[in-house]
Amino acid sequence: MSYFSNAYRGKKVLVTGHTGFKGSWLVSWLLDLGADVVGFSDGVPTSPSLFELSVLANRIDHRIGDVRDREALSTLIAEVRPDVVFHLAAQAIVSTSYVDPLGTISTNVIGTATVLDALRDVTWPCIGVIITSDKCYENVEWPWGYRETDRLGGRDIYSASKGAAELIFHAYHHSFFAVPQNVRLATGRAGNVIGGGDWAADRIVVDCVKAWQKERPVDIRSPRSTRPWQHVLEPLSGYLALGARLLESDGLHGESFNFGPQAEQNRTVVELLGDLAMRWGPLACEPYVITGDIPFHEAGLLKLSCDKALLEMRWQPTLTYTECVSLTGDWYRRVLREQGDVFTITAEQIRHYEELAVQRSRVWTA
Repeated sequence: MSYFSNAYRGKKVLVTGHTGFKGSWLVSWLLDLGADVVGFSDGVPTSPSLFELSVLANRIDHRIGDVRDREALSTLIAEVRPDVVFHLAAQAIVSTSYVDPLGTISTNVIGTATVLDALRDVTWPCIGVIITSDKCYENVEWPWGYRETDRLGGRDIYSASKGAAELIFHAYHHSFFAVPQNVRLATGRAGNVIGGGDWAADRIVVDCVKAWQKERPVDIRSPRSTRPWQHVLEPLSGYLALGARLLESDGLHGESFNFGPQAEQNRTVVELLGDLAMRWGPLACEPYVITGDIPFHEAGLLKLSCDKALLEMRWQPTLTYTECVSLTGDWYRRVLREQGDVFTITAEQIRHYEELAVQRSRVWTA
């Protein structure tokens, strides 16, 4: 099969934040698509990590550096001459933004600006896909999905930093890239991402896995919070489809796109935990206890409208909620309980996702 119009085969692809959860899945998929991958990150953010367990450092050109270092980033881009840049490097944890607000702002806003500024020096055809978050919107907790034209903002530092990153993107686009010459750019927005290999702090699936490994229940802060849960491969398929379209033409240059799951995938935290527990297997305890202890603001409802991605890219999510949970629970069970090979299991899930997308006639599989 030819996925994403075979756009990445033989292409030099630079991924910032390649050692993170989403970055590691993206690198694994790009390798399967035949790309020559270069990663740039300030280190491995968690231990354990999908990046280290998959031994990805031996499979790509792995570089260490700070995304805010303009000289280092410019030197790397000039050396590598990437065809595509996926910018994922970020401080991605809401709770951490309360502990280190300036660091969060610096990484998420200045880091994005540094990537965009370095791309000003590019003298060859190059695509940039800048990844932000669904948290970039000013969340008023209304019952319908946020559109790309809705107001940006946020009442917490993390959300505000993502909204600011989008504002920086659009300022750079209009100031320096409005007339597409060498560089074509777009942003992708997604959130509520789950999947195997995540070990970041204060994430519900990670908390479950850590607790269940010790045969104890996980503490839940907001049991009734509703989220449109999506497997990590869903937004990644959107990012890859967006990059492929930018490689083809400048029709989407300067645009922003939401990537989210099907509407039926809105579930409460309690529902998600119950379903994950079934995939994990027998437990010697209750799967969770409700603490009611919320040390920082958490939105009760947040979902995206993906109509623009459907209209302009013909992109649609592939998985049902049950398939999303199954892939996530099965990954952790096979790796942690059955001691399976991480890189092999991850690659198998990518191919399974591709097969489902083919069956459901997703446009990027044509």
